[in-house]
Amino acid sequence: MTTTSAQPESPAAPAGPTSRRKVLQALSGLMVGMFVSILASTVVANALPRIITDLQGSQTVYTWIVTSELLAMTATVPLWGKMADLYSKKLLIQLSLGLFVVGSLIAGLTPNVEILIVSRVVQGIGAGGMTALSMVVMAAMIPPRELGRYAGIFGAVFGVGTVAGPLIGGLLVDTSWLGWRWCFLIGVPFTLVAIVLLQRTLHLPVVRKQVKVDYLGAFLITLGVCTLLVWSSLAGSQFEWVSWWSVGLAGGGVVVLALAVWVESKAAEPIIPLTLFRNRTVALATIASVLVGVAMFGGTVFLSQYFQIALGKSPTVAGLMSLPMVFGLLVSSTVAGQLITKWGRWKGFLVAGGVVMLAGMGLLSTIDGQTSTLLLSVYMAVLGIGVGMLMQNLVLAAQNDVPAHDLGVTTSMLSFFRSMGGAVGVSALGAVLANKITTLMTEKLGPMAGGSGGEGQTVPDISTLPAPVVRVIQDVYATATADLFLIGVPLTALALVAVLFIKEKPLNTLSGEERLARERAAADH
Repeated sequence: MTTTSAQPESPAAPAGPTSRRKVLQALSGLMVGMFVSILASTVVANALPRIITDLQGSQTVYTWIVTSELLAMTATVPLWGKMADLYSKKLLIQLSLGLFVVGSLIAGLTPNVEILIVSRVVQGIGAGGMTALSMVVMAAMIPPRELGRYAGIFGAVFGVGTVAGPLIGGLLVDTSWLGWRWCFLIGVPFTLVAIVLLQRTLHLPVVRKQVKVDYLGAFLITLGVCTLLVWSSLAGSQFEWVSWWSVGLAGGGVVVLALAVWVESKAAEPIIPLTLFRNRTVALATIASVLVGVAMFGGTVFLSQYFQIALGKSPTVAGLMSLPMVFGLLVSSTVAGQLITKWGRWKGFLVAGGVVMLAGMGLLSTIDGQTSTLLLSVYMAVLGIGVGMLMQNLVLAAQNDVPAHDLGVTTSMLSFFRSMGGAVGVSALGAVLANKITTLMTEKLGPMAGGSGGEGQTVPDISTLPAPVVRVIQDVYATATADLFLIGVPLTALALVAVLFIKEKPLNTLSGEERLARERAAADH
C-alpha cells in the first residue's frame, strides 16, 4: 500500500463547461494515441502467417502472439482506470504511450517468437492505459448529453484501427523493402506525435488526494485472469478440457479471483469497487461487454488466416477484404453518436446493434472455401454495423448512471471486461481452431498431416504444397473458421438479452468535472 499526493497540472480553476475548441484540441492527441494502441492489436493480423513462417512458429504461437497483447491490456486496464481517479491523467496517458513505444521497438527487432511475445506484453500494458484513459478523459471534459457525438468519433477511430490494421499490415508485408517488422515499427512515430499533442493540448485539473492504492487486489486480479487465460488457451491442445491440468488451472484461477473479490471488499480504495455491480446498468453493460468481446475478437482475429489460407489471398488482398467491416463500423458508430446527441436517447441503438451483430455472426458461420467475395463483404459489413452501434454506447450508458467520482473506474472496468472477453475468446477459440484443424487434417491427409498446421505444427505455406493437398488444407481452415463464428452466435444472443434489460435513463448535461464539483460541494454541506 502506498500513500501519495497528486499535484495540480495547472492552476486551479472553477469547474465550468469546456469549450468545443478545447475539447477538439485535446481529442486530437487522444485519437492518435487510441489509433496506434488499437493498431498494435490488429496490424499483425495479416502479417501473422508470414511472421510465423519466418520465425518457425506453430498454430499455438500464432494464437499467443495475439493473446499475450490482449492479456496484458486486459490485466492492467483496471489499475490504469483506478490510477486515473488518483493521479494526473495526462501523465498516465503519456506513460502508457511511452510503454507502447518500447514494446513496438522490441517487437520490430525481435530475433524469435519468444521475444516477440514478451514485446507484445509490453505493448499490451501501454495499450491498456490508452484504452482505459481515453474514455475517462472524455467523460471528465464532456457531458453525457454531448458525449454521443464524440464517442461516435472515438468509436470510428476504434473501428478503423481494429479492422484497417490488417490492411496496413498486409501492405507492409507485401512491400519487399519494408516487411513484417514494420508492422510494429510504423506505430512509433505516431505515438511520439500523440505524446507531444497531449502535452500541448490536454489540460485537466488534478485534485490533491491522500490515497492508498490496492496493489494486492491488482496483483490478485491480474494473476487470476492470467491463470484462466492460460488454461483456456492450452486446454484442448496441450491437455484435455476435462483433465487434472484443467482442474488445477481453472480451479486455481477461480480461487485466486475469489480471494481478489474478498480483498477488494475490504480495501479502502479498491481497484474494482464491488458496489458498482449493485448498479443495474453497470452490471448488465459489463455482462454485454464480456460477451461482445468473446464473440467479436474471438471470431474476427482469425479471419485474416481464413482469407490467406482458405481463400489463397495475399496479405494485401486479405487486408482489403476487411474494409467492409471498417466502413460498417465507421458509419454506424459515427451516425449513432450524432443521433444520440441530437435525440438524447440511446437504448434503441444498443438493441439494434445487438440484433445486427447477432445477424452478422450468424451469416459468417456459413462461410466455406467457396464463399464469394461479395457475400463475405456483406456479412462483414453487417457485423461491423452491429459492433459500431453497440460497443461504445455500452460505455456511455454506464458513465451516465454512476457518480462522477467513479467515472474512471467504471470506464476502465467495462474496458477490462470487454478485453478479458476478447482475450478469452482468442485463446479459447484459438485452441478450438488448432484442435479442429489437427483433427480434420488427420482425417483427410493421414500421415501427410504432419507439419500442416495443427497443434505443435507449423502454419502451412500453401505456395509450397501440391495442389491436391492445398485444396484439402483450404477446406479444413474454412470449416474450422466457420465453426468459430457458430460458437459466437449464442454468445452474441446472450449479449442482446443483457442489453434488453438495461433501463434507459436521460443523459446528463454536465461534464464529469462539473458533476464532481457538485458532488464535493454537496458533501461539504
